[in-house]
Amino acid sequence: MNIPTRFAAAGAVVALAVALTACSTTAPATSATVKSLGTINVGALQTPAGDILKYVSDNLAADAGLTITFTPFTDYNTPNTALGDGSIDANLFQNSTFLQTYNTATKSTLVSAGEVYLPSAAFYSDKISSLKKLGKGAKIAVPSDPTNEGRALKILAAKKLITVGANPTKLADITANPSKFDFVEIDNATLARSLPDVDAAFVTISFALPAGLTAKQAILIEGSDSPYYNVLATSKKLEKDPRVLELYKLLTSAATQKYIEKTWGGLVVPVAK
Repeated sequence: MNIPTRFAAAGAVVALAVALTACSTTAPATSATVKSLGTINVGALQTPAGDILKYVSDNLAADAGLTITFTPFTDYNTPNTALGDGSIDANLFQNSTFLQTYNTATKSTLVSAGEVYLPSAAFYSDKISSLKKLGKGAKIAVPSDPTNEGRALKILAAKKLITVGANPTKLADITANPSKFDFVEIDNATLARSLPDVDAAFVTISFALPAGLTAKQAILIEGSDSPYYNVLATSKKLEKDPRVLELYKLLTSAATQKYIEKTWGGLVVPVAK
């Protein structure tokens, strides 16, 4: 899948941090009235997190005395590595379960500054129009990472299509599969590209939107009661840093919530405040 981006990319991660000019739509604040907090470098996938960061940078950051630079990523594997080695100050792409899994696997101590938005995931299909039309032996693609694979399995279990054990993270956690669905594990970043070859695929919105997938192609969309809200993550060292605290405040402001709702029409859900 060729994921569109407004930034030049090289490999999985773009090393160049692209500065987002912090210009406000209101009258510019003066140095006499606003204390400069400095610059914060945030890593994220371009959509929707990069778009949200750009909105905050263009419309809210200057009045808060904050400058935001953005380092775009194209996968789920490298943003935490970059945060851990200090290449970036924070990232916005993962939910708290993914963060905890990463910390456990790598013995890292990355922390969440709080939930920001839910990137609704969905089962998409090019072949059928509803979940009820999934026939016996249907081929279903799910993410290969434990967090999102478990997320997909729990949604299917909630619809009583399969039965799973407590906290599923892999196909082996399926305890009953009466329709004998043929599950295929695929890297999250390429799931949208698998649609021609499967009956349905579970795609998170960070990859669904750049691939041009719409709600019309979704046969099952995750509800807003989902626990998989994405968090602003940072290092333990920067947990109380004024730049991180202010950025989180701006990301969850009423203005940003309105922007999210207007831009994605419910597919991206801002955290309730």
